[in-house]
Amino acid sequence: MTTKRETAEQPEHGGRAPFSQDPHAVREPKENNLEMAIGHEVRAYRKKLGITVTDLAAATGISLGMLSKIENGNISPSLTTLQSLSRALGVPLTAFFRRYEEPRNAVFVKAGEGVELERRGTRAGHQYNLLGHIDNNSSGVIVEPYLITLTADSDVFPTFQHEGMEFLHMLEGEVVYRHGDQLFQMQPGDSLFFDADAPHGPEQLVKLPSRYLSIISYPQQSTKG
Repeated sequence: MTTKRETAEQPEHGGRAPFSQDPHAVREPKENNLEMAIGHEVRAYRKKLGITVTDLAAATGISLGMLSKIENGNISPSLTTLQSLSRALGVPLTAFFRRYEEPRNAVFVKAGEGVELERRGTRAGHQYNLLGHIDNNSSGVIVEPYLITLTADSDVFPTFQHEGMEFLHMLEGEVVYRHGDQLFQMQPGDSLFFDADAPHGPEQLVKLPSRYLSIISYPQQSTKG
């Protein structure tokens, strides 16, 4: 018998179920040293095939001493050597780099220390503070978190339109925010998540000062408009 929970978790049209990623899952530990990462994989694939170092040496033409150094992470094997190991072990060349962990960046910004930027609307009493930025990250997505402060009533309401997605979270004050032809009355605690390709921006400043978080994400290879 199928339970309600099982039914809800089944993806529609054969697609991936929503929220199927486990945010608490811990990946297999990685190696920060490239030679150690390659050596670990060579040894693991060799043992998986049930062959000895001598067997692998005979199949590849690599000496026993060289193979021992490779598996122990003591040397950096050449591309030709890795190709020989790839053919002998029956795995793609990229498999040897699976455990290698490139450095991951993090940006910490103390309160009040965000980078203030000039954007459309700044002169109308809108202040933009970029809270962090990481180029060339592993996700393939650029994320720009802003703290936006509206301090002066104005009839000038800038309209933004760019690729990607945007998430707003109201912290203080009250704003009527436009997305396309829809208006949203945003008060502290309210959130708005939308496709940023539609025209959007504050339509009416109801209660000042107003502050909200704006988190914009877009593909890393693209150029945001």
